[in-house]
Amino acid sequence: MRPVCRQSLTGGPPARNVGTLHAMTEYSRHEGTRAHAATTLSEMWSGRATNKAQWLLAAVGAACIALGVELVVDANWTSGAAALVMSVVGCFAAGLLMLFGTLAFVHVGVRIDEEWLEVRCGHMGVPRRRIPLAQVVDADFAPRVTPHQWGGWGYRWRPEKGTAVVVRRGEGLVLRMSDGPDFTVTVDDAQAAVRILRARCRAGRAA
Repeated sequence: MRPVCRQSLTGGPPARNVGTLHAMTEYSRHEGTRAHAATTLSEMWSGRATNKAQWLLAAVGAACIALGVELVVDANWTSGAAALVMSVVGCFAAGLLMLFGTLAFVHVGVRIDEEWLEVRCGHMGVPRRRIPLAQVVDADFAPRVTPHQWGGWGYRWRPEKGTAVVVRRGEGLVLRMSDGPDFTVTVDDAQAAVRILRARCRAGRAA
């Protein structure tokens, strides 16, 4: 005769079965956590931030260059040549500075892979910076980064804050570096980048 599995008076499963179910649940939870961590560590991430107002400044720079060209074409070079040359040079210098200085920071792209964080500015990707994740100690989410905090747009440096790439007001990513000052970059969905970077940092410390 087969032994009969006795149930408890409350009608629940035997204690042995309860323990087995609990162990299986804990195992599944542990495996799910490990799978999630592995996915996070191998996850690639990319984001960007754009400032369309920079196109207006670029247009002003182009207008300065056009004014310089017009001065060269229409000017009377027989009188006041020195003053005219200074005006033309000034128009070209201001125009080129505004044009290329703004176009380089119309937008910024950030990419995170398993080993690097890469920042590329503008359509040509210059200036560009690649940071090894092994040098990142921690990452923080900055809910509001403004040009006023950094003294303007573009690639900035402040002795008490580190370096930054600022193309617009809004959220950003702050990297705590092991061998240098902090690095800040304005980018959309910065919280997702922080999550991935912190997971990589924890894995690096554990290793």
